[in-house]
Amino acid sequence: MDLTLTTFDWVPERPRGYVRDLRVRWALEEAGLPYRVATVPFHTRGAEHVAHQPFAQVPWLSVGAETIFESGAILLFLGEHSAALLPTAPQARREAIQWMVASLNSIEPPVIAWLHMVFAGDPCDGPGAKRLITLRDTRLRQLEGVSAERTWIAGSFSAADILLADALRLFDGTQVLAPLPACQAYLDRAITRPAFARALADHLAHFSAPTAAS
Repeated sequence: MDLTLTTFDWVPERPRGYVRDLRVRWALEEAGLPYRVATVPFHTRGAEHVAHQPFAQVPWLSVGAETIFESGAILLFLGEHSAALLPTAPQARREAIQWMVASLNSIEPPVIAWLHMVFAGDPCDGPGAKRLITLRDTRLRQLEGVSAERTWIAGSFSAADILLADALRLFDGTQVLAPLPACQAYLDRAITRPAFARALADHLAHFSAPTAAS
């Protein structure tokens, strides 16, 4: 396949290491699929950008003349072409896909909402904030019970682990996972994979390169 990953030409320092092109890079490294990287301006997001990504975000993946946006959809597409990302046995494949959806729908949203609250400096003792923290912690405790029984979330390593581990990485620099040893051990296993290390190094090098946007 002729694959081109498109991401921003530059981002501020805080989100470096967490822009979602990293998930796609990681998946491509796990699958051993060659790809190129293209860029769009961070500050100027015009009609051509929106034609590929309706919300003016990144990443998107070009497969020849076709483009796919949203990291979950991209990983699902890549999984159709690589057993390293999605198993071929029907039941195992369904298990991995349901955990991909769970990672995006049940785990990541309360984490993102909590992070936005923290970055904005909002007080954490209001009723809305308390409900959000309760939801976050409930989801993590539920995940802890599952993680304690498994090496990878859906049997063998799959795209589901890329999405779930990348969501848990958002707790870097916090103590949120401290009372959840199974979740922390799961995350540690994921981020010590060689494919993740290669993807992260390339991701950071890309955004650290001097550009006009910086």
